[in-house]
Amino acid sequence: MAIGLTALAAAGGIYAPARGFHQDAIRIPMLIVGGLGAVINLAVLIRVWRLRARASAGWRRRKVSTKERRSEQLQLALAIVTLLLVAGEVVTHPMVHRTGIPPPQTQTK
Repeated sequence: MAIGLTALAAAGGIYAPARGFHQDAIRIPMLIVGGLGAVINLAVLIRVWRLRARASAGWRRRKVSTKERRSEQLQLALAIVTLLLVAGEVVTHPMVHRTGIPPPQTQTK
């Protein structure tokens, strides 16, 4: 939360190199860690659901409790939200902070 709040505060119209939490040396590894964590979480959830659904698991199958189901749904939702936020940051960061190749200048006479 601290990274997000400081990034939001720093993005308030400043056209200068990023400092603190929002600099690329911190921002990019955090995006990678967040994205990988979300993908791993989704992979584990899918694996659990597939293993539960196997016919060979029938003899040890038990009903999934409401608490477990709610926990899995929350993990799924948070992983998807994390991936959406990472994608949003990757797409919008160059637009907001004007990084990359500058647009061509039109000359007015």
